[in-house]
Amino acid sequence: HPFSEPACPHRVAGGLVIWSKKMPQGLGLEISHQPHSMRHVANLIIAIERLKAGTSEDVLSTDFRDENLLSVVLESIVEEKNIFERRSAPPQFSYTGQGVCSVSDSKKRSLVLVENSMELHAVLLQGGNDSRKVFLNMSTYVLTSSSDAKPVALGIKDTNLYLSCHKKGDKPTLHLEAVEDKRTLSPIGAESEMKRFLFYKQDTGLNVSTLMSASFPNWYISTSTQDNEPVDMCQEGAARYRTFTIQRQI
Repeated sequence: HPFSEPACPHRVAGGLVIWSKKMPQGLGLEISHQPHSMRHVANLIIAIERLKAGTSEDVLSTDFRDENLLSVVLESIVEEKNIFERRSAPPQFSYTGQGVCSVSDSKKRSLVLVENSMELHAVLLQGGNDSRKVFLNMSTYVLTSSSDAKPVALGIKDTNLYLSCHKKGDKPTLHLEAVEDKRTLSPIGAESEMKRFLFYKQDTGLNVSTLMSASFPNWYISTSTQDNEPVDMCQEGAARYRTFTIQRQI
């Protein structure tokens, strides 16, 4: 609350009384209670600064009353606003489920694991050789930034081996990698190195699909025109087979 003692008003030509806001001798402030918020503190500081050093204000008497102080404070009201910085979450591939499936290329050749070279070969199996055919655990994902993509991870059933695509030299190539902890595949960040295990499954017919690398657009899992050759990556237009019949097993 302000208190007054005999003050020293300033008179100018015409007898007009001017009260200077430069805290004249005999005028002081007493804070009667603790401010309850940062807005109250800010308003108080601004009011004091205006009293200590501001432009002159016309008054009708030499008494600086509560109304004068209130006027100064109201002119300096600070609006308290909460500003929230909204950051969109980085896109990621979220795991949604898994199923076992068989895979064969457009020449009806099955995938066979060649353990000594750690490669998958496309082989036309006959007779009792069906036991050599590998089945894949197809894990499905949802990409948070897209509703159209169908990301999948492909692991060989009963193993910890997963298909991955990364560069060997300057060319994307297909690899089999051991994944010791499958929890590292859920979820997968869109910029993570683990993205090499993901492929976009695009259906082109009934149970017929292409599998494009998520890390290298326009590079597809493919098989050679020759039998018993490694499964690898190729671009559209290459002399290789890029479509596969993928059938889920019950």
